[in-house]
Amino acid sequence: MKPGDVLFIKSIDRLGRDYEEIVNQWRIITKEMQVSIVVLDIPLLDTRNKDQDLTGVFIADLVLKILSYVAQTERECTHRRQAEGIAVARAKGVRFGRPPHERPEAFKRLCEAWRNDEISARSAAKKLGVSHTTFMIWVRKGLGA
Repeated sequence: MKPGDVLFIKSIDRLGRDYEEIVNQWRIITKEMQVSIVVLDIPLLDTRNKDQDLTGVFIADLVLKILSYVAQTERECTHRRQAEGIAVARAKGVRFGRPPHERPEAFKRLCEAWRNDEISARSAAKKLGVSHTTFMIWVRKGLGA
């Protein structure tokens, strides 16, 4: 962007993740870069009008700070509710992530061969039809003993 350009954004929370970042980005874009900002869902936040009186500038700054605070508060509440939901699900026994691979019957034999340097870990994994990483996780967990 260069001085005189106009940045259109859908909502104020697109400028940052929290209050401080939103206000800081607003300052950098409007003051340092001299780019106008238009927030589409809040017509009051439109810096294109350079002839605003002191009251108009004050109101726009006030709205910016209030909405930045609301955006951060909303994000924090969403994060907290998500964490609470995950905790409740885990308490009920819900498991997250991909289910673990079933270990083929040949795993113990191939693991022993790998430990005795008769076969490489990659070759053992390939014979088992799993990734090298999965094979090594099984080995580290002591599943080959």
